[in-house]
Amino acid sequence: MFHELIALGIRSGAVYRVNIADGSATPVHNDGLGPSPDGVVVRDGVIYWTTMGVPTRDPALKGEASLDYSSRNGGLHAVRLDGTDAHDVIPVGSLTTGKQLTIDAAGTLYWGDREGCRVSCVRPDGSALTDLVVNARDDSWLQECVGVAVTSTHLYWTQKGPAKGGKGRILRAGLTIPAGQTAADRTDIDVLWDHLPEPIDLEVHGDWLYWTDRGAPPAGNTLNRAPLPGPGATGVEPEILADGFAEAIGLAVDEDTAYVSDLGGHIRAVPLPGRPGAPRLVADMGEPISGIAGI
Repeated sequence: MFHELIALGIRSGAVYRVNIADGSATPVHNDGLGPSPDGVVVRDGVIYWTTMGVPTRDPALKGEASLDYSSRNGGLHAVRLDGTDAHDVIPVGSLTTGKQLTIDAAGTLYWGDREGCRVSCVRPDGSALTDLVVNARDDSWLQECVGVAVTSTHLYWTQKGPAKGGKGRILRAGLTIPAGQTAADRTDIDVLWDHLPEPIDLEVHGDWLYWTDRGAPPAGNTLNRAPLPGPGATGVEPEILADGFAEAIGLAVDEDTAYVSDLGGHIRAVPLPGRPGAPRLVADMGEPISGIAGI
């Protein structure tokens, strides 16, 4: 069971440790290593996180829509839980826009690259950087990869589609590229869910897939789950576990509870079905929060 959460502050660029019991937050690291942090995992006393890089701004637009992250200046970084040994895992610019980050049992790191339209992986020492999925970018906004989760055999990821567009998808492929194929032409990709509001972060927990969705209500701004589909099957109608988030983003699931962060700066705890209690506010961080991870 989690006692703390690692949370990423988008505005400050800080990596926080959040006490689940009382909501207190302590910065672990807030000194550079890239703007706009997004995805985070913790393994063996080390925090790893992605950054989206430096956007260009369109003065004709407002808010998030004015930010163009298509320049290749995203990053993947690490720091110990005590705040020491902060470093880049791979050189800044090795990815375009780092989004959700996860790690497998062997320690390989996987992430979605939104404007890069791909899913990639690397060893924690920065070796074996590999693209696993590469989509051809177009003006439909359907090819951007955001959330990512892995099992021992499969890779799951979200392609969120246009903002509030109702064209989001969750896809699955083998954890390794089929022999003779490349990340751009692999034939083992299945669409499990389609026409979702705007799915963001994923987590596999047991036989269930959980995800956040920042799309338009009533199905958007929600926490969802559904059973993992069997081979060749598509996903059943998802179960909405909680709604009313202010742009739901980050997700961390333990045995009893799912934790969700949002761009309103909130971290909420949602008891899993069959567990006692009601959803509650864990912390109001005072700035937009992207990725979270449990420790």
